[in-house]
Amino acid sequence: MVPHLVTALNGPLHDLEKKILEATPAIERWFRLEWQEHTPPFYCSVDLRNAGFKLAPVDTNLFPGGFNNLATEMLPLSVQAAMAAIEKYCPDAKNLLLIPENHTRNMFYLQNVARMIKIFRQTGLNVRLGSLSAEVTEPVTIDLPDGEQLILEPLERSANGRRLGLKNFDPCTIVLNNDLSAGIPAILEELNEQTLLPPLHAGWAMRRKSNHFAAYDEVVKKFAKMVDIDPWMLNPFFLKVKDVNFHERTGEDALAAAVDTILAKIRKKYKEYGIKEKPFVIVKADAGTYGMGVMTVHSSDEVRDLNRKQRNKMSVIKDGVEVRDVIVQEGVYTFEQVHESVAEPVVYMIDRYVVGGFYRFHEDRGVDENLNAPGMHFVPLAFAQQHAVPDMRAKPGTAAPNRFYMYGVVARLALLAASLELERTDPNPEIY
Repeated sequence: MVPHLVTALNGPLHDLEKKILEATPAIERWFRLEWQEHTPPFYCSVDLRNAGFKLAPVDTNLFPGGFNNLATEMLPLSVQAAMAAIEKYCPDAKNLLLIPENHTRNMFYLQNVARMIKIFRQTGLNVRLGSLSAEVTEPVTIDLPDGEQLILEPLERSANGRRLGLKNFDPCTIVLNNDLSAGIPAILEELNEQTLLPPLHAGWAMRRKSNHFAAYDEVVKKFAKMVDIDPWMLNPFFLKVKDVNFHERTGEDALAAAVDTILAKIRKKYKEYGIKEKPFVIVKADAGTYGMGVMTVHSSDEVRDLNRKQRNKMSVIKDGVEVRDVIVQEGVYTFEQVHESVAEPVVYMIDRYVVGGFYRFHEDRGVDENLNAPGMHFVPLAFAQQHAVPDMRAKPGTAAPNRFYMYGVVARLALLAASLELERTDPNPEIY
């Protein structure tokens, strides 16, 4: 499944594709060396946008929740990658505890949990589900549409308080699929004898998008120098704006100034490459996910003229957390289409391996809008073995393997940035 790239201006991207394909051996060696220095996050998904003249990540999720949207033929790859990831932390692992979000009514999310359990079980682990919800005081059985069942159990700390598990279940490894937007629960703190994957500071209680994109900036500069390309081709400009209160309209001037600054930088680049599109920026909460607290802005006047509904939408994110800091990020168009709807690729990784992905598409959204919104649909991306190997003889822009290879490279750049980000924000670096 390769969507049609609906844009006249894809010259720069064709040049980028050519350079990346020619540099494939150097790129793969560079990644190998980087992974000797840095530990990749346990798993990760990256939202990409392909504008034809630019291919860039716009969001990196360290608690991915769409494994059910991956093609089933990618499962063996996921199992191999999960095995490699878990062996690093607990070579003799037998029991794994998976802690999901508290979305017990969201069937799409629960199907993702079921898929993750399937992957971990095929690595040879006993897998059980522990819930952070105070409402789960005894095992709860949930029926899924496909006839499968999930059993959610209450978490328990061990008698000595140093371990976390379930009744009669002591795991070696604990995998979090809960992004901790509402804060870090006490039951997860001070676990001295078990590995928590990802670590607590990867959650939105502590993580900030501005830290991630600052690290990505560094990674891309190094990469672009090696491949001899303009780093802007892979990198959206951004600025962080602190202490914004959308209700009280404080911080508005600083936000408007940041919008003007980024728009001016984009205009300069568009002029350099002869791009006729209208520049825009995305204003979004510096912490948080699920496409909440996100808006498209074409001029700083739009920031000053928000109506009450827009202010309400921007001021609160998941779990009712108030927005205080935002980032103003260069808007990247997406000129890919699935079923005549605007689409964007999302690439999934476990450890340092690309294990698949999907196209997110939305019938009611435009090429300059956030697609992670109610009404979105998914089509699996077949990053199958035959697609993973670039076709060096194909004309730029014509071969599916080459498009997927590029997606995999850019997603891995974001993965590497996430590993730097986690190293730098670790409150206990000596035990990382």
